[in-house]
Amino acid sequence: MSNLTLTFLAAAFLSLQLYGAEKVLPPNIVVFISDDHGMLDSEPYGATDIGTPNMAKLAAEGMKFTHAFVASPSCGPSRTALCTGLWPARNGAEPNHKAKNPDVKSLPPVLHALGYEVAAFGKVAHGNYGKDHGFDVLGGEQHGDTDTVEVAKFLNTRDASKPLCLFFGTRHPHVPWGENAGYDTATIKLPPKHVDTAATREQRARYCSDITRADNLLGELRALVKEKVPGNTLFIYTADHGGQWPFGKWNLYDAGIRIPFIAAWPGHLAPASTNDAMIAWPDLLPTFIELGGGTVPEGIDGKSFASVLLGKATTHRERIFTTHSGDGDFNVYPIRSVRARDWKYIRNLHPEFQHHTHISRSSNVTSGFNYWQSWLSAAESSPEAAAKVKRYSVRPAEELYDLKSDPNELHNLAAEPTQAERLQQMRVDMDAWMQQQGDKQTVFGKPLMIGEPLTMVDPGAGKKKKAK
Repeated sequence: MSNLTLTFLAAAFLSLQLYGAEKVLPPNIVVFISDDHGMLDSEPYGATDIGTPNMAKLAAEGMKFTHAFVASPSCGPSRTALCTGLWPARNGAEPNHKAKNPDVKSLPPVLHALGYEVAAFGKVAHGNYGKDHGFDVLGGEQHGDTDTVEVAKFLNTRDASKPLCLFFGTRHPHVPWGENAGYDTATIKLPPKHVDTAATREQRARYCSDITRADNLLGELRALVKEKVPGNTLFIYTADHGGQWPFGKWNLYDAGIRIPFIAAWPGHLAPASTNDAMIAWPDLLPTFIELGGGTVPEGIDGKSFASVLLGKATTHRERIFTTHSGDGDFNVYPIRSVRARDWKYIRNLHPEFQHHTHISRSSNVTSGFNYWQSWLSAAESSPEAAAKVKRYSVRPAEELYDLKSDPNELHNLAAEPTQAERLQQMRVDMDAWMQQQGDKQTVFGKPLMIGEPLTMVDPGAGKKKKAK
């Protein structure tokens, strides 16, 4: 027998031990995943200008985690880490739009071996990669918009005697953002790293509108689950990484890697509670496996935080490591980071490269190029705007932030003599983790070097043209 088969059998046996004698089914688990939604952009996390009433209701009924992080701030690597419990260097999905290595096992089959029916509707894995992860059911539009209609049909016909693990992924608020649904561009709040222009405010309103659209779908799914998945059910809202804004998606600042994570589990999680345990997306399926009565497979990076959900522990991780390796020729800028509770160290592997993303290199205006042009125009007359634009495209080799006094990561302390010891220790932590991961620091794509003229990338044809 293979090791994985033995793991499945052991998991099933342990499940019988834990639940069989009491004839209590493992909990149903439902996970709602939004796309490109930063933690602070919702009511439960302090936003007063974005309407997310269903997220607020979920938080009122359950527990809000304040220190939840993804493994990587782009769709494919983040979602593959979720499904495999492995960070990108170990699962193979390092740059965006790359599948995991064929020999890497995924975790949904472990839940299946425990008796779960494991279903994924909408954008759960990335693109067509859902077929690689062993879900029992794949439904909805894996690339674009999806709704709850297929989920309702599935819940009406499935065998309800089996415990259910259901993932539902919406495209919102991924670009292209829909029309502004009534947000006031004059009063909407901008993050401090953004340049305040009319175009930025217009696009921010569209982004907020798409967050509300995701929230509407959350309300629909919760209503379906309450009606058709009775009994012991853990319901979670989360997101694959931060929003597609400068210093957000494709970056290792908290705006890119820190995500909402709200869990409601009647009888287990106290209503309106908050938890500051540090958790990461690769931990999710190991947690579900333990809650289902199974044994987490050995050798993966993910660590179950079931003890936190069950009230038996208050802490989980001491460090969060994150990686980003690129997204086609739009974004050739590999980065690594280690985050403690109050400090973050970022290593830009190639500071001689220009930092760009779809926002500044794509010829498709829906990717943000329209408002980015307004930033460039503002930079011509505003020193503040010019500094933000330069900081976006030119990065130092190392960055160090005191997150307690500087949560927006505005002041890089890497060159401060008073932080020399801390910087050195975080370098050591980073080096050791990268070695443990077998991180080859591969550069994917052709970089733009500092000083080279900016060229645009055509997302349809993959062609480049000289920027105007």
